[in-house]
Amino acid sequence: MTLPPFSTVPRTPQSLPQATSAARGGVAERRIRERVGGGGGGGGWWNLRSRSAPYLFLLPYFLVTAVFFVYPLVYAMILAFYQTNGPARKAYVGLANFQFVLTDPDFHRALGNTLVFTAASLLLQLPMSLMLAMLLNGKIDRSRSIFRLVIFAPNLVGQVFVGILFGMLFTPRFGLFNKLLNATIGWGLEKQWLADAQLVMPAVVIASLWLYVGFNMIYFLAALQNVDQSLIEAARIDGAGPWQMFLNVTVPAIAPVATFVVVTSTIGSLQLFELPYTLLQNNNSGFGPDNSGLTIVGYLYQYAREAGDLGTAAAVGWVLTCMIFVVSLVQIRLSTYVGSTK
Repeated sequence: MTLPPFSTVPRTPQSLPQATSAARGGVAERRIRERVGGGGGGGGWWNLRSRSAPYLFLLPYFLVTAVFFVYPLVYAMILAFYQTNGPARKAYVGLANFQFVLTDPDFHRALGNTLVFTAASLLLQLPMSLMLAMLLNGKIDRSRSIFRLVIFAPNLVGQVFVGILFGMLFTPRFGLFNKLLNATIGWGLEKQWLADAQLVMPAVVIASLWLYVGFNMIYFLAALQNVDQSLIEAARIDGAGPWQMFLNVTVPAIAPVATFVVVTSTIGSLQLFELPYTLLQNNNSGFGPDNSGLTIVGYLYQYAREAGDLGTAAAVGWVLTCMIFVVSLVQIRLSTYVGSTK
């Protein structure tokens, strides 16, 4: 039997509509490209517009970043090598600003106060946050939710409000905090917390505890709720006590979150300004007697706003930036160590 040539075999009826629709689709696509691109060379213009569309959407972000971040950063770096008298007059002094800052007794006082506050934040604030988180950890009910909200709520008002509030609470004889101390331990009714150089930093620390303990408690509470309960049950079956379970099960489980909280609290403590400023301005004593409440950012503020020396203020800012950069490196190393041990 002889078969006909391939070219003479009739096509099946089902293939004709598909071929027709494909041809129509190709014609429609060519017409769209011609209308958008304006003729024969429109394909390249259409591809160019397609490739540039994402960058057009990112352009507002790049502009905002350049205006409000890159330009101030570069200008502050240049300004640190000049001595200024207001924004208009400046003279190049090289590294003299950094030399002056690092040898200034007021900066040493500000650095010491900042480090004291940082140590208090790490040794008092974070353990209190962890203890409250452990007390409130468990099944969610209405009473626990109310306590969580009450403890966290002070963070919602901000440092300025807390500074003004505690400025009234620390009032001698009539302040609520002085009355509470006198009622509990029989001491402190006449104490002038904001006028005594020995009591200014304790007053700042007490105000910060009320402000930030609840904020850090939320982080620890979230970490505790993610601890594997099967490990705790296994440790309890093996006869481990509460302290052993805390050290060997809970602490390793919350270590990454604890590292994050420690580093962020340290950075926030190094940047402290609003709380002591508003707390001590009510007493009309600047940053307290003998600058007992002066911090690094407060020292920067004195030169930038009051003295008008933006160059020295920029040098202080870069010294603080280097300190924060070192803390960030510590965070990376600790995070790597925690991850490798797990």
